[in-house]
Amino acid sequence: MWPDGSQGGAGTPAVRPGRAAPVGNNGAVAGSAGSSAGKRAGSRRAPRRRSRPSPQLLLLTGGITALVVAWGYLVWAAIDFGAAARAGEQVAWLFLALASLGAVACLFAGLMLGVRLLRMLGILSPQALGEPVDPDRPPKPKGGKRAAR
Repeated sequence: MWPDGSQGGAGTPAVRPGRAAPVGNNGAVAGSAGSSAGKRAGSRRAPRRRSRPSPQLLLLTGGITALVVAWGYLVWAAIDFGAAARAGEQVAWLFLALASLGAVACLFAGLMLGVRLLRMLGILSPQALGEPVDPDRPPKPKGGKRAAR
């Protein structure tokens, strides 16, 4: 029993007179208490965007796939032509050389397209590849926004 005569039952909060009611579950902080929000209040998450792959991205990935498949076939053909050339077929040496050069060209082109794809996705930067930076563009200030003032 409290000094004011109340029992502190189920319908009344168990707070002694002269004391503040306890805050439970951070209601006012979480915004669930229905209080008005500040001027910068808003959704904590941005709405999800539906991302569609760009046509350039699809073209690059298709080209890389085709080049890698062609490289694999040419390597397989070069191995086959090498076995035939060692068995005594003289013309197989020419086909072996052509298949080997074609495989090297396909692998080189596939790697170049792979680098272009990585740059398009933002994984590689021009500075990482040693490319010159545009001389008309001023260099980025170091230290962020506050250092630029």
